[in-house]
Amino acid sequence: MDELATRTLDPHGGEDPALRPRDLSEYVGQERVVDNLRVYIRAAKARGEAMDHVLLAGPPGLGKTSLAHIISEELGVDIRPTSGPVIERGGDLAALLNGLQPREVLFIDEIHRLNRAVEEVLYPAVEDFRIDVMLGQGPGAQSVSLPLPPFTLIGATTRAGLLTRPLRDRFPIQFQMEFYSADQLAEILRRSAKRLGVELAEEGALELASRARGTPRVANRLLRRARDFAEVEGTGVIDLEMVRLALSRLGIDQAGLDPMDRKVMETIAHKFGGGPVGIDNLATAIGEERDVIEDVYEPFLIQHGFLQRTRQGRVLTQRGLEHLGVVGDGGQGVLF
Repeated sequence: MDELATRTLDPHGGEDPALRPRDLSEYVGQERVVDNLRVYIRAAKARGEAMDHVLLAGPPGLGKTSLAHIISEELGVDIRPTSGPVIERGGDLAALLNGLQPREVLFIDEIHRLNRAVEEVLYPAVEDFRIDVMLGQGPGAQSVSLPLPPFTLIGATTRAGLLTRPLRDRFPIQFQMEFYSADQLAEILRRSAKRLGVELAEEGALELASRARGTPRVANRLLRRARDFAEVEGTGVIDLEMVRLALSRLGIDQAGLDPMDRKVMETIAHKFGGGPVGIDNLATAIGEERDVIEDVYEPFLIQHGFLQRTRQGRVLTQRGLEHLGVVGDGGQGVLF
């Protein structure tokens, strides 16, 4: 069942294990989450028990996978990673669960994409540490309950609202991950630069951080691209000039918006009069999956005041219109 260990592709770049924080002391940001986790981990270790199950929710790239690996490291146990779309049948999950050792961590990314049959297998596993297996077929089939060693389930989701209520309620520990500040991202970039063996000037770090969408994964991706430009078209030092050159060539503007962000906004502005527009029509118009729009692009655009979700659909705000240089009526969906 090792094939079930997988990573989900992200349009903004995959997670780099080499740049991942190794323990809670290295983890930057998410202070409330980290402080509480320290307590829960120490308490579980002191009791010699598996830690309670954990749900990590938030947009892609905020460190949910990193935190899952750190939890297992701090607990001193192995982690078994997989993802919701990969576990197609209840038997797949049962095999994973049956292979767990006491107190180990099972990490399920995109847990909101588990199908209902798999969820039914998961309920008794996380609640009573047992799985129900059907032996035989037809009228003579029998249900047998097999015990499981106590384990910790860590679920990660970008769409907490899509989790069923019974599944969400089975996580005693739940955290909502937040976007990072520019100062926090600059600290992450300095550490990443050291691990990559490159020289990052302070001005370069701050410029990268200010345009990284509040997301460590994006910040590290931009750092790697700035390194390429610094090595080929500069002296190897990632200074302010090299950062601005790299970001200009990548199409990252001063607000941190990339070409797809602007395409989303421009499509709403010019094809749909500023909105409102339904998500399916928007996805068709820009040629992108609706899940990618909702998970990757919208959270940042909404949090930073460029876009609003309404009952009628997506609407550009006055700030969004102004960023595009479009005259509007304050985000009411009528351009003139």
